Amino acid sequence: MIATAILTAVIQLVDVTSQSGVDFHHETGATGEKYMTETMGSGVVFFDYDADGDADLLFINGGDPTGRRGSSTSAATLYRNDGHGSFTDVSLAAGLEHIGYGMGATAGDYDNDGDADLYVTHYGPNFLFRNNGDGTFSDVTTEAGVGNTQWSASATWADFDNDGHLDLYVTNYVDFSLTNNPNCSQTRDGNVIRAYCLPDAFRGIPDELYRNRGDGTFESAGSRAGIALPSGKGLGVVSLDYDHDGLLDLYVANDTMPNFFFRNRGDLTFEELGLIAGVSYDADGNALAGMGVDRSDYDRDGDLDLFVTNFEGEANTLYRNEANGFFTDIAMRSGIGRPSLRRLGFGAVFADLDNDGLDDLIVANGHVLDNADVLQGSDYAQPNQVYHNDGGGVFSVSDLDAVGVSRGLAVADWDGDLDLDLVISSSGAAPELLRNDTEGGASLRIRLVGRQTNRDGIGTVIKVGSRRFESAAATSYLSQSENIVHIGLGDEGLIEEIHVTWPGGHEERRGPFDAGTTVLWVESVQQPDQF
Repeated sequence: MIATAILTAVIQLVDVTSQSGVDFHHETGATGEKYMTETMGSGVVFFDYDADGDADLLFINGGDPTGRRGSSTSAATLYRNDGHGSFTDVSLAAGLEHIGYGMGATAGDYDNDGDADLYVTHYGPNFLFRNNGDGTFSDVTTEAGVGNTQWSASATWADFDNDGHLDLYVTNYVDFSLTNNPNCSQTRDGNVIRAYCLPDAFRGIPDELYRNRGDGTFESAGSRAGIALPSGKGLGVVSLDYDHDGLLDLYVANDTMPNFFFRNRGDLTFEELGLIAGVSYDADGNALAGMGVDRSDYDRDGDLDLFVTNFEGEANTLYRNEANGFFTDIAMRSGIGRPSLRRLGFGAVFADLDNDGLDDLIVANGHVLDNADVLQGSDYAQPNQVYHNDGGGVFSVSDLDAVGVSRGLAVADWDGDLDLDLVISSSGAAPELLRNDTEGGASLRIRLVGRQTNRDGIGTVIKVGSRRFESAAATSYLSQSENIVHIGLGDEGLIEEIHVTWPGGHEERRGPFDAGTTVLWVESVQQPDQF
C-alpha cells in the first residue's frame, strides 16, 4: 500500500517502499531477557558503492544478541540503485554479508582510490570493508587495526589532521554485556514487569579515534587526542568547523550524560569545551539523553548550528551558533522544543525538502521500552516528524502518517529528480522509503572530488552568498546521508559564484552555475563540469 503524507502546504512525501525492491526487515533477536542491544538499532546509509552516480542503500541488522543460536542474519544488506529509485539486493555478490549484532555504519574513501569503503559498528567487534572497485568488498579489519570490540554506536570519517587521509571517530556506548544485564523490573498495579534497562544502569565507555597512517593501517589515537573520556555514553557524532579555523571539530551526543564538544587544536589533540560553549546541557542546565545529531546553517547567517534528539519528556535541543565561540539553546522559541516532548527522538537530518533555500528538519521517533504503554503511559511506536523551516528562525511541525519504532534516518536524491528523498529504519520492522513529490523550488547539487586533500572532500566548506555548507560523512543516529552538497535555491535560476575552501585552506571561486544541475567539482580544476 502507498501512503501519502501531506505535511504542509508545500511538502509531500510518498511511501514507495513496497514498489522500491527493498524487502529488508530488521531483526532485534529479542530473547525475553531484555538485553539492551535489542532496542537500540539499527542504522541506514546512502552511498554510491559502485561509483555510477546513484545513491545506493545499506541497511544494518541485528540478529542474535547472544551469539548462541546460530543466527544466519547478515549484519549488512546492500541494495544497488538503478538510478530511478528501484533497488536490488546485491549483498552476497558484494561480499558484505557477515554475522554479528550490527548497529550503524559510515562510508568514506579512506584509501583515496576513488571508491567508498565501509565501517560497520557492532555490539563488538566492528568491521572495516575495503571497496575493491569492482562491486565487491574485502574485510580488512584486522590488518587495518580498527576492530573495536566495545559496544559501538555511531562512527564518522573526517580528516582531523589535514594530511589528506580520512581518520575515523567511533562512539562507544555502555558496558552492557550478557553477564552484565541487570533485572530492571518495575512494579505496576502489584505486577512485576521486566523492562529494558536504561543507560543509568551501566558505566559509559570511552570513545575511540583512529588516525589514518596513509598506508591502509590506522593507529589508536583516542587517549593521546584527549577524546577518550570515561564519562561519555556516546550515541551520535558529527564533525564541523564551528570556529572557522580550517580544522574539523567534533560534537558527540551522549545518553544521560553531558554532550561532548571537542575543539581541534591542530596537532590531532582536542579540547573539550561543551560546558563553556553551551552545548553540553539544555537551556535549563540539564544533561539529556542525547541520541541523534546534525548540523546546519539553518538560519543562513554563515555558521553551523547544532541539533540533538533526546528522550521523551525532554525537549530536543537546537543550539544556535552565536559566532563568538558560544551557542544558545533556542529549541523552545524556535517551535522545535514543545512538539518533541511527547516523542523519543533518534535519527535527525537537516534537509531542504522544498528547495526554498531554508533547511527543514526531519526527526525519527520511537520508544526504547516495548511495554512503554504500561510502564510510562506512552507509545512504543510513534509518528516521525517534519519541522518546516518557516524562516526567521521558526519551524512548524507536522507528523508523518505512519507510526513506528524508528531509529536510523538518512536522505538522498535516490530517484535523480533534484530533491531529497528519505529512508527511515525501524527496530524489528521494515524500513520506510519516502519519495519527495514536493512541488518546490530549484536546486543545485555539488559532488566534490579532492586531489591534494581527501578524495571525498569531507570537511570542504562551500559558501553561497551568506550561506555556509560543509561536506560531512555520518550524521543522524547510526546513519549517513549521501555525500553530495544539496543547495536549495527557491526561484533563483543562476548562481553567479560559489566559494569553496578545501581542507587545509586552499580556496577556489567558480561560476556561474545554472540551477537544476549537478556540479562535479574537482579540486584545482579550473571550471567544474555541470550535468
